[in-house]
Amino acid sequence: MIRTARNYIGSLFAGALLAGCGVQVGSDSARTPITGSAGGETSTGAMAQLQRCDQSLGTLAVVEDQASPWYYQLTREYKLTSTVPLIRLLVQQSNCFVVVERGRGFGQLQTERALDRSGELRQGSNFGQGQLVAADYALSPMISFSQGDTSGIGSALSLLPGYAGVLGSLAGGIRTREASTTLTLVDNRSGVQLAAAEGSAATTDFNAWGGVFGRGGGGSLGGYTNTPEGKVLAGAFADAYNRLVSSVKNYKAQEVKGGLGTGGGLGVQGGSTPASRALEPVPAPKAAPNPAPRR
Repeated sequence: MIRTARNYIGSLFAGALLAGCGVQVGSDSARTPITGSAGGETSTGAMAQLQRCDQSLGTLAVVEDQASPWYYQLTREYKLTSTVPLIRLLVQQSNCFVVVERGRGFGQLQTERALDRSGELRQGSNFGQGQLVAADYALSPMISFSQGDTSGIGSALSLLPGYAGVLGSLAGGIRTREASTTLTLVDNRSGVQLAAAEGSAATTDFNAWGGVFGRGGGGSLGGYTNTPEGKVLAGAFADAYNRLVSSVKNYKAQEVKGGLGTGGGLGVQGGSTPASRALEPVPAPKAAPNPAPRR
């Protein structure tokens, strides 16, 4: 009887908490993660907060560093997949760039061309050279994970007997998850970083494993525990992309006196750059010889 009552109270408490969960994208009122679809320059069901461009600024490839620690945490700890499809959807829905394939799907492009060169494809398949579109820019994502844990409240309540202990176990699983993301835009021809933006989002995650939701409890919500991380990351990337678009819409190229890559304005004594040569002491003018005295 007591166990049944505990499960019932726990289910009610969990339902109330889960109903109140939401994702904040850059502001308290923005709670919609990335949604919808895109085809060419048109999009359907895109999040209302997503910034759009009237015309494309060029072609873009999303380049993800899968050797980074953040990617290991993303895929191993949070059981989430690559960020590339998510970011591609954002980019195409915004109409600010035309997305080109440079990820795993690029291997399929190579395979088809190899089949064409081997003579295995039908005539008219038209996989000849000179058809791939260059990527003008590369967009690189990065994630910083953090979380603030409120389990101290739950730990205190869990010391109490009876129903208070059940509520304490539930409260111990409530924590605020936050994520910070960075997007970096690089010009592929020059290697110059054109823009960078940071985005963030937060959500309240109900940690529903253990306690009364463990073995024999009110059912397993383990599948749900992965959902808040995905939503908060989608929100953080949407926030970062909106900020990036705001920057490129007002883009003004940085200028370096003398030109980019010619040594810069911070010279080193003895160097060969224009700024270095400017550090060299100017030789004093030679004194004019005294005129010979008249006889």
